[in-house]
Amino acid sequence: MSDIFRSGCPIATTLDLVGDKWTLVLIRDMLNGKARYSEFLDSPERITTNILASRLEAMTANGLVERKPYQERPTRYAYRLTEKGSELHPVLLAICAWANRHYPESWVPPASFMEPLEA
Repeated sequence: MSDIFRSGCPIATTLDLVGDKWTLVLIRDMLNGKARYSEFLDSPERITTNILASRLEAMTANGLVERKPYQERPTRYAYRLTEKGSELHPVLLAICAWANRHYPESWVPPASFMEPLEA
């Protein structure tokens, strides 16, 4: 196993990749069409710029996200989920269903988000 993983436990491994308080929120945003730095900053959770930069870098390094330049001067990037990152969608669906069931005051995600992704 890589140095970034605490153990070979699949739960611990997954949490080592996405278990902080921001990564799954950023994946949610990408699944909902956000791609640019400024779009992520507009999310209601109000991530700070240094944390956003750190999470996007880690997500890219871990193969969850890829970035492509959309502007040269200054260089600005758009981010999108890789296949590996997109495969976390069912995990987010389960988390949403759990939260809505046990915390009815939580937001109900749009129907378009709750549909499984096409294979």
